[in-house]
Amino acid sequence: MNQKFNYIHFIGIGGISMSALAEIMIDEGVKVSGSDKNSSHITKKLQSLGAKIYIGHESKNITNNIDLVVYTSAISNDNPELLKAQELNLNIMGRAEFLGMIMKNYKNAICVSGTHGKTTTTGMLSSILIKTDMDPTIFLGGEMDSLGGNLLKGSYDLMLTEACEYKRNFLKFNPTMEIILNIEEDHLDYYKDLKDIESAFIEYAEKIPRTGHLIVNEKYKELFKHLNCNVITFGPCKEADYYPENVTLFPMPSYTLMHQGEKITDINLKVMGEHNILNSLAAAAACLSLRIDSNTVKNGLYDFKGAHRRYEFRGKYNGATIIDDYAHHPSEINATLKTARSSTKGKVIAVFQPHTYTRTKKLLNKFAEALTHSDETIILDIYPAREKDTGEVHSKDIIAKMKSFNKNGRYANSFQEAADIVRSIACEGDTIITIGAGNVNEVAEMLIDK
Repeated sequence: MNQKFNYIHFIGIGGISMSALAEIMIDEGVKVSGSDKNSSHITKKLQSLGAKIYIGHESKNITNNIDLVVYTSAISNDNPELLKAQELNLNIMGRAEFLGMIMKNYKNAICVSGTHGKTTTTGMLSSILIKTDMDPTIFLGGEMDSLGGNLLKGSYDLMLTEACEYKRNFLKFNPTMEIILNIEEDHLDYYKDLKDIESAFIEYAEKIPRTGHLIVNEKYKELFKHLNCNVITFGPCKEADYYPENVTLFPMPSYTLMHQGEKITDINLKVMGEHNILNSLAAAAACLSLRIDSNTVKNGLYDFKGAHRRYEFRGKYNGATIIDDYAHHPSEINATLKTARSSTKGKVIAVFQPHTYTRTKKLLNKFAEALTHSDETIILDIYPAREKDTGEVHSKDIIAKMKSFNKNGRYANSFQEAADIVRSIACEGDTIITIGAGNVNEVAEMLIDK
């Protein structure tokens, strides 16, 4: 890939998507530096590859020999490095814009979007594509053992990546195939309402070339009936182009993959949950549209064991199973807890860390309702991410709302307190599940029997 930049600095380099971009630039021979709030195995890996890593955001990290500064949506406008880059009149680019620029170098690009399920579906696609001779380049919004992390460097024939709708970032991409899993209320610090979100997805789908493909949940097909590209639907019912028959959920999901009334193949999964049937349908529909044979699709889906932090088994405590999950939207929490309930003989104990104040405030009732599927619920302080606490909402507000559903919750003001509560109630046969997109997984690590 021809590069016009010799030295790139990444603000928030430890993020899962930023780190992949940094790594691929290192591989292209570009000098890379970057900063993050905390050291992690990701920043240490980048350092071992040759990147200069700064822990903490400071203006002195920005020098006038930098050709380009890339930043994430999580970076605030008053970030000292961003301000310094502006002062020095350096080239500055958001992460999505930078990825979109890179995408132009690829003959084909598959973008996986939706309110939830993106990482798992992209992981399923990855598991199929690596069995072909397509030699894909894959950017994953999580880590997967079969990829050796969150990036697989391949040829310039095919790129696979997730596409986030936050701040309409996916409009900066150049896909030849889009997968739209679902469209629900989220990122309400940016979008006005669901209609506003739908308008973004419609604009995004209109970017597909006439010869390209839209793989979309049948539930939303009316939004896209005006498109000129190939529109292919998936869903739980026969109205969809691709749908399941003979569905079983235990001990693991399996079904017969159908296409317009014709049997394609039998699918067996190694990841739990009814929602993963839909995710696998989307992946299968995409790959079959690329003329990948059904046996490769079947075997790829069977080999997929999940991505890290997506209903990931972490260990045991006192005979109870410890699971960690990235769920941070009510629909995701609902699916995750229902999955836990279906496979648990004892109690389901949820440790939940809400993610962002705006999401918590606007979806308060839905969070409370979703958490009714656990037997014991411990709620931590809200993970602020990119936001500042205005005092308008608190984790305790979820607990108060849960009472209207005749459910009780407990507040914990620290990870240690949450772990102590779990230790006092967990028994053999229980499932302990840490839930959230922040660092609640640290509670799981504290609980594991060493």
